[in-house]
Amino acid sequence: MTKTIYNTTILPGENKVIKLPIGSLPTGTPIKIPVYVFNGKEDGPTVLLQGGLHGDEINGVETCKRMLVNEYFTNVKKGCVIVIPLLNVYGFIHFSRDLPDGKDVNRSFPGSKSGSLAGRIAYYHTHEILPHVDFGIDFHTGGAMRSNYPQIRYTPNCSESNKLAKVFNAPIQFESNLIKKSFRAIAEKQGIPILIYEGGESMRFDELSINEGIRGALRVLAKYGIIDTHSLATKNKNKTIYLTDRKWLRARKGGIFTSNINNGEGIEKDQVLGYITDAYGNRSTVVKAPFDGYVFCINNHPLVNQGDALFHIGVRT
Repeated sequence: MTKTIYNTTILPGENKVIKLPIGSLPTGTPIKIPVYVFNGKEDGPTVLLQGGLHGDEINGVETCKRMLVNEYFTNVKKGCVIVIPLLNVYGFIHFSRDLPDGKDVNRSFPGSKSGSLAGRIAYYHTHEILPHVDFGIDFHTGGAMRSNYPQIRYTPNCSESNKLAKVFNAPIQFESNLIKKSFRAIAEKQGIPILIYEGGESMRFDELSINEGIRGALRVLAKYGIIDTHSLATKNKNKTIYLTDRKWLRARKGGIFTSNINNGEGIEKDQVLGYITDAYGNRSTVVKAPFDGYVFCINNHPLVNQGDALFHIGVRT
């Protein structure tokens, strides 16, 4: 099917790179968002693969980049694959989650053509990209040195989103409510299911998370006949753990935090998960599991304040 994105026509069987102009740096250097479009010769679904919505979440950028470098999409059989490796260019070059004005692109949809930088990015995405998309995968990481074990989050009461999550086959998956003005919320409002993949932490590569993201995306594309089945997608498939009743364990005291377990591990009620000590070894506070379940996020920052998130845990269904 012929597509037109930002006045650029992509015919069936064509691959093109489109650069959406968003603004410029104070130096006058233009900022553009590269959009890679791989259009198959036969009709089929259009899938969006997207990273870097938050500029410091570089695992998602690397996941999309590696798929491009390895040419997984150059021979799309049917449908179309749209890849945006880096949506938030401003945040990326400033090593920041947000824009220079402090706004979060993922809280700015559907955006405004004459609004803030975040609003402009959201506007062009909403009007130039989303109208072509049937479903998508948005790659994220944990923030502020919180590392997420590879996981898929899907929309409650959305059968297509649930179906996509099962095909992706991440190590862990669970339902996640929509957030107002987020990319996923505006997409779902338009009937476009979006999977949120979380893996690793900001500003740090995590090979397990990157590889699981690639494998999951290839499984989804192969399932819908967009590409041929790839060996990476078929070997060592996960026995997905489904979680409910998620809870953040927070620091009861400030101090030096040490984790006692590995991310993705199963835990038992009252198991010691870690310790918080003072800087002089005079005090030690034990962090215990409140129930049986699994850890799917760990705070890797050794210094914590009272109330800081330490572990994200959930109950297996």
